[in-house]
Amino acid sequence: MSIQLPDLRATHRLGWLMGQWLPAGTVLLLSGPLGSGKTTLTQGIGSGLGISQTIDSPTFTLINEYLTGRVPLYHVDLYRLEGAAADSLYLETYWDGEEVEPGILVIEWAERLQYLPEQPIRLDLDYAGAGRRAVLHWSASNEVWSNLQEVLKRDEVLVDEV
Repeated sequence: MSIQLPDLRATHRLGWLMGQWLPAGTVLLLSGPLGSGKTTLTQGIGSGLGISQTIDSPTFTLINEYLTGRVPLYHVDLYRLEGAAADSLYLETYWDGEEVEPGILVIEWAERLQYLPEQPIRLDLDYAGAGRRAVLHWSASNEVWSNLQEVLKRDEVLVDEV
């Protein structure tokens, strides 16, 4: 699924829609160049979850946890990490939901991970003219993906190609 995002407002709205619909246990793997909208998308997800805290990029903290929404939001930024250093964060404790409350796990610069969860949503953000393009990839067809597709199709501002 490819979505045209003409500005930061549309990127935030895509995140807001995702925050409204995605269940606990969802893992989003974000990739794209600096400034492509990864943190803006995550801020929208937080807004959609009902989180009132300011959502900042965890570039230096690596992991920020927001526990006050519909479900928790765990925001990870791997930009400064290389190779095995990213895996040393033990992110599987977040996507397995065994040691922390299950929530939505958003991982920026996810291409730096060696080990990936089962059935993540991969979202590639890139520049497209004056705006951005988001390409969503889902590894398996299921009810969550079907519901999200329907929500995005109904939102005329966002849908480019489905």
